[in-house]
Amino acid sequence: MVLKIEGKVEKVNGKELSYADFVENYLDRNQPVILTGLTDDWRACKDWVSGDGEPNLRLFSDKFGSSRVQVADCATREFTDQKRLEMSVSEFIQLWISSSSSDNGGADGKPLLYLKDWHFVKEYPDYVAYTTPVFFLDDWLNLYLDKHHMHADPESYQERNEVNCSDYRFVYMGAKGTWTPLHADVFRSYSWSANVCGRKQWYFLCPSQHHLVFDRYMKAAVYNIFENVCKSKYPKFEEAIWLECTQERGEIIFVPSGWYHQVHNLEDTISINHNWFNGYNISWVWDLLLREYHEAAGYIEDLRECDEFEGLCQRNLAANAGMDFRDFFIFLIRFALANFVILYQITSSKGFINLSSSEASQFFLFNLKNIKCITLKMKSEAGWQNCGIAAIDLAETIEDQSFVDFCDSLGRTYSMMYNLIGVNFSQIKTLLDHEQTSVLYPYGSHIYNPDDLITFLDHAFKLIGCES
Repeated sequence: MVLKIEGKVEKVNGKELSYADFVENYLDRNQPVILTGLTDDWRACKDWVSGDGEPNLRLFSDKFGSSRVQVADCATREFTDQKRLEMSVSEFIQLWISSSSSDNGGADGKPLLYLKDWHFVKEYPDYVAYTTPVFFLDDWLNLYLDKHHMHADPESYQERNEVNCSDYRFVYMGAKGTWTPLHADVFRSYSWSANVCGRKQWYFLCPSQHHLVFDRYMKAAVYNIFENVCKSKYPKFEEAIWLECTQERGEIIFVPSGWYHQVHNLEDTISINHNWFNGYNISWVWDLLLREYHEAAGYIEDLRECDEFEGLCQRNLAANAGMDFRDFFIFLIRFALANFVILYQITSSKGFINLSSSEASQFFLFNLKNIKCITLKMKSEAGWQNCGIAAIDLAETIEDQSFVDFCDSLGRTYSMMYNLIGVNFSQIKTLLDHEQTSVLYPYGSHIYNPDDLITFLDHAFKLIGCES
């Protein structure tokens, strides 16, 4: 099938692009872009690549061969994705090498295998393979998961459960011809993907056209845009207008929220990929959760009168979307408190202010206002009322070392983005101990529901002299 391709993804020198320009032109507008010049000093771009520019497969086998990884069989469809196999990295490398003499895309019966979603950073924290570019540092998802589990209930947390993922930083490795079917990213997050070596071909469809790749009932999307797509099942597919681009070695592509994309490896390729969200696209996450919740409820509509109905909906939501309402709400509370604590510290009359500009303060306010906006949306959702949210005690949270470490990590990250000078984020707990901490939550330190979080946020805005 011939696609309607009517645009190219813009390519920009990342060294000449300011963070503010990236936000204005791509992040806020939700537009894809390829950034060049940002990977030159990465260890991965030296160690992981042989002298001929090919993947250094021996290094992976020798240094990381015992790691257990998920490998997609690109020739075998399983439901809406490719069939997944589990094996060690060394086994994957052996299979890759053994089939390297074949250049026919698996047509000879040998599997076309693509290592995906390897949590390399979590598994090898001391091996600094790369440095996240400043454009992608405002990463609420991974900063949070570095200090907290997404699922607060320990019974629902399993270390190797893909849903209860430890982070969303991945390494991908695949031979020429491996590919990823049409999809939009997890949580409708942003993603970025850097080619350590090799080349990729990308095909993008903007969110306003995503209905064109779904069936009449908006339940199933096209799997492969280059197959003979059934016109009766996908009647509007031929109307879709695509963007395409070729991503070269050393280039990083930014994938905005909700953009469907299909990706093909034109050469043997290694890439580093992150999924993340922040204040600019947090609404996409809530919209997805809400949509998935109503779908989950619809599947078990006949059980609506059952006492366990809402609990079943939430468990199905967590399984399908990666988090449930409770997980998301606790996430928002902690992020709201951390942003407020840092902002309160840097704007406090007791010192610690030495900002290069007010840009950082406006950034924290932006985060808090977006959290309030999402919380107002949650409040209006009827299904929220019975989902069994556990209380969060702000006073206990501030005393919790994991939260203090989270604030420290968040503060250091934002320091790199906005050049915050003279603020010691590792001392947040001590500083708060010296404050009358009750001033932070005069209406009670417990948050049970969206109304409580809105009350806390409104009080926080008053404390820092800002209108909500």
